[in-house]
Amino acid sequence: MRVLSRLLFLLAVVLYALPAMANQPLFDAHLHYDIDSAGDYAPGEIVAILQANGVKRAVVTSYPPSQALSLYDVAPELVVPFLGVYRTPEDKQAWVRDTRLAARLERMLSDGPWRGVGELHLFAEQRLSPVFLRIVELATRHRLPLLMHCDPAVIDTLFEHSPNAQVIWAHAGTYPYPQLLRDYLDRYHRLYVDLSVRDERIAPDGELDPDWENLLWEYPDRFLIGVDTFRAERWADYGNVAARIRGWLGQLPENVSAQIAYRNALGLFESAP
Repeated sequence: MRVLSRLLFLLAVVLYALPAMANQPLFDAHLHYDIDSAGDYAPGEIVAILQANGVKRAVVTSYPPSQALSLYDVAPELVVPFLGVYRTPEDKQAWVRDTRLAARLERMLSDGPWRGVGELHLFAEQRLSPVFLRIVELATRHRLPLLMHCDPAVIDTLFEHSPNAQVIWAHAGTYPYPQLLRDYLDRYHRLYVDLSVRDERIAPDGELDPDWENLLWEYPDRFLIGVDTFRAERWADYGNVAARIRGWLGQLPENVSAQIAYRNALGLFESAP
C-alpha cells in the first residue's frame, strides 16, 4: 500500500509539473560538437535541435576547437564556447604530456570568445602534471571555469594549487555518490557539479532517488544539467535525453528545478568576463 501511495503521489507531482517543465528553459552545460558530429550535422541543424528542445543557452566544446566556434558564429546568443584542449581523439589521453599545450592555449585565450576551458580528462595519478597545473593557472587568471572529467583527488589538488579556480565537475565526478558530493560541495565553494549522463543514478526508472533528492534540495545553487553529446548518435537522441532530465527535474519544487535547469549556469556565465 505504501508503494502504491508513493507511486500515486509521484504521478500527481509529475502531472502537475508537466506544463511548467514543458516551458522550463534549459541551459545545457555539457555539449560536444566534434569533427565527427560535424560530418552528420551542420551548425544550423545543431541549433535547430537545441531550439526545438527548449534550450536557451548551451556550453559547447569540441575537437578541434574551431568546431565550437563554427556553432558560435551561427548562434552567438545561444552558444557558450569552451576552449577544448584536444585536436584529435588521441589527445584525450596524451594531452598531459604535451609540453607545448599551455603556450598554445594561452595564445588562443588571448583572442577568442572563450567562456571556459575543457573538458579535461584526468585521473588521480596524473594530478601533479605540470601541464595540467599550468592550464589551471591560465584559466584562473582569465577567470574562466574549468570543465573537469576527473577523480576526487584531482579536485583536491586543483583547489590546493589554485584556490580561486572555478570548476565544473563533469558527470558528478567519477564516483557520483551523494555523500561524497556533499563533502566536496561543503569543502569547495567555487565547485559546481554537472549532472550529465547521470540520469539513471539520479532517477532510476524515472523516479527521483531520495538521497539525490535530498542533495539537490540542500545545494540547489550548485548543480547544472547537460546532455553530453560525446558521440554523434547523441544528437539524434537529444530529445529523449532532454525529456528524461525534465522528468526528474519535474519532481523537485519549481524554484529548485528552475535553478538547476537554467538559472545556476546563467549566473555562472553572466558573472564571467
